[in-house]
Amino acid sequence: MGSSVRELAGATPATRDRYVDLLRVGSLGAVVLGHWLMAAVTPDGVGNLLAVVPALQPLTWLLQVMPVFFFVGGFSHALSYRSLLRKRPEGAEDSVYSAFLRARLQRLLRPTMVFVLVWGAAALLVQLLGGGGGLTGVTLRMVTQPLWFIGIYLAMVAFTPPLLRLHERYGWGAFAGLAGAAVAVDVLRFAAGVPYVEFLNFAFVWLAVHQLGFLRADGRIRLRRAALLAGGGLVTAAALVALGPYPLSMVGMPGEKVSNMAPPTLALLAHGLWLVGAVELLRAPAARLLERPRVWRTVVAANGVAMTAFLWHLTAMFGVYGALLALDVDLPEPASAAWWAQVPLRLALAAALTAALVAAFRTFERPAASAPVQGHGPLAALGATLCLLGVLGLSMVGFNGLLDGRTALLIAIPVSAPAAVAMTLGGWLLVERAGRGRGMR
Repeated sequence: MGSSVRELAGATPATRDRYVDLLRVGSLGAVVLGHWLMAAVTPDGVGNLLAVVPALQPLTWLLQVMPVFFFVGGFSHALSYRSLLRKRPEGAEDSVYSAFLRARLQRLLRPTMVFVLVWGAAALLVQLLGGGGGLTGVTLRMVTQPLWFIGIYLAMVAFTPPLLRLHERYGWGAFAGLAGAAVAVDVLRFAAGVPYVEFLNFAFVWLAVHQLGFLRADGRIRLRRAALLAGGGLVTAAALVALGPYPLSMVGMPGEKVSNMAPPTLALLAHGLWLVGAVELLRAPAARLLERPRVWRTVVAANGVAMTAFLWHLTAMFGVYGALLALDVDLPEPASAAWWAQVPLRLALAAALTAALVAAFRTFERPAASAPVQGHGPLAALGATLCLLGVLGLSMVGFNGLLDGRTALLIAIPVSAPAAVAMTLGGWLLVERAGRGRGMR
């Protein structure tokens, strides 16, 4: 792998924006580290360190970096879709959409489907043998939770063509429209008490951040606007938390009546603005750092396995805790001095086990050979929709209770794990089918 990374790094065109690759890897890495640090596991169950020590919740304003990943996604999607449009035969926009979906989702869905199928088989075996209690049951329920991010990202890919057209026509106005819709949703939710309206902000908040990536692709977020985004977003988020109904934590907390994450709130959108502005202010010094061959090779290597590491990092974390319990290693009270002293060991073990899992599954993150495509835009859109619903459903229901008919509400629809797996697998197959054939070369 070392030689291929060296070759890839050496072949990087001068026009490539290396900072975007660093942001992609860094944002996923921050999420992984945050999950490992927040887990407060004891022999009695799994808690959240931020609930044990509320004074640590301001750290989420630095570690909740998913807005950066979605911002980077908007940038990459704009470049990818425009590149396909330039190469298309006349009248082949339907083929372009199919090719775009398959190309963007391939590296996302192939490792995700392997993760889902491996864990589904393991959960089925455990429950057939009568297991599923204790830490095993918690693992089966929680290991799928990060899949919500995959579902949201699927929606962003699927909506890229129409939203890119809006961006090209209205520029900052398209972003303002989505942000305004997010404001309206929270007004209806908190001031008027309209039920279920809050779920619309899964689209409006995250797509607004994604729209900022389009603006960056067109060079419309320069230093002055980056400073305005950073300062305005931070002040707005602080005011909303201080004066409004929004909690301090920018990640979900157990038992809270209002979460900034699920569904997203206006406070989370303001948080995303300040993060986007902050990372853009750091672009120039980071770009100079990335000119160093060793640094760039590290980023290239990490990008090649980032999604696999993200999918399996909770598996590694629970594996470490399970091994410690099996070996009768004492798990101190969360946030105690002994607990903090044990943190470096747990992080090192989780990183080592994640690396082993990456070595086992990284081949599925490599994109398959590109193939000619035919015009099956509606089929591709249907496949992406099924994948989105399946992955979101699975993130909520987990694999515990696989044989007991356990369900979770996806907005207002009960979804079981077998149904979620079937939708995800069926959607993936449709996206693959829509992206193969003849017509566009």
